[in-house]
Amino acid sequence: MIVRDKAGIDGIDWGNGLSYRLLVQKDNMGFTIAHTVVKAGSKSPLEYRNHLEACYCIAGRGQVIDEEGTTHEIEPGVMYALDRHDRHFLIASPEQDLELISVFNPPLRGDERHNFDTDEFSQY
Repeated sequence: MIVRDKAGIDGIDWGNGLSYRLLVQKDNMGFTIAHTVVKAGSKSPLEYRNHLEACYCIAGRGQVIDEEGTTHEIEPGVMYALDRHDRHFLIASPEQDLELISVFNPPLRGDERHNFDTDEFSQY
C-alpha cells in the first residue's frame, strides 16, 4: 500500500505553478496522480505527446482553450480530458490560483517541467 501526504512532497515547478506528484512511474501503478497548482493570471501553451491527461478542478477558476479556439470554463467540479494529446492553453483566472487533480497515463517520471521560452506549445 502507498500512502502519501501532499505536505510531505516537494512541489515541482512545472513552469507556471507547482505540481505535487503523488504517484509517479517508480511506484509501478501505471499512471500518475498530481495535485497541480496553476499560478493566478498565467497562460500556459501545453501539449502532452507522450501522455494522456485528465484534470479535475478542486479550487479556483480558469479556462482550457483547444487549438481551434474553443473555450471551456473550468471551476470546481469540472473535469477535462486530453484524449488525443491535444494542444491547448490552460489559463488561470487573475483572482486566484487554479488547482487541479491531474492523472497521466503512462505515468510521469516525476521530474518533468515545461519550457515556455519558445513560441511553441511546451511538451513532454
